[in-house]
Order: sequence, then C-alpha cells, then structure tokens
Amino acid sequence: MADNDSGKPQSGELFGIPYNFEQPSIGRMLSAYWQPGEGMLVEKPFGVGYTLNLANWRSWLVGLVVVGLLWQESQKGRDTEDDSEEPVEVIVDDD
Repeated sequence: MADNDSGKPQSGELFGIPYNFEQPSIGRMLSAYWQPGEGMLVEKPFGVGYTLNLANWRSWLVGLVVVGLLWQESQKGRDTEDDSEEPVEVIVDDD
C-alpha cells in the first residue's frame, strides 16, 4: 500500500472493494485489462472497483451481449420515431 504526502493511503481495500488513486502509468493501464490466467473481473488500474479482463473469453461474451442490447434498443427507438410521424385521428363524441 503506497502512501502520499498527507499520510492517507492511495490504494487498498474498503469493505472488500479495491481502490487505487495512484497516478497510473501506460504499462499499468495496459496490463490491468489483459491478465491471462485471471478471472473475468480484475481490479481497476485507477479508481474504485473492478473492470473486465479482456484476456478472458467471458468478458468478450459480456461485451457482445451489451452491444447486442444497445443495437436492439437503438432499433426500437428508430421504429418508435417512424410511428410518431403518422397522423392521428381523434373522434370526439358530444353526448
């Protein structure tokens, strides 16, 4: 655990969740996202929590599902826009 000038730790765990606020290097950033032999989630190189390990096939599967859901949502929004351009007939009954 590294310390800064004020004596507060810049990395560690809080309630079991990792954090790291040390200034990241390019090497640390790249190696954080590619860790063969590790699980799908790995500690973030900067910030709080976990991130996807791109060396794990499950991470790619999660990414494909996310892209598919975003694409599906954009198609649904496109269909809604087309329907809203049609005129709407309103019938008022004065009884």
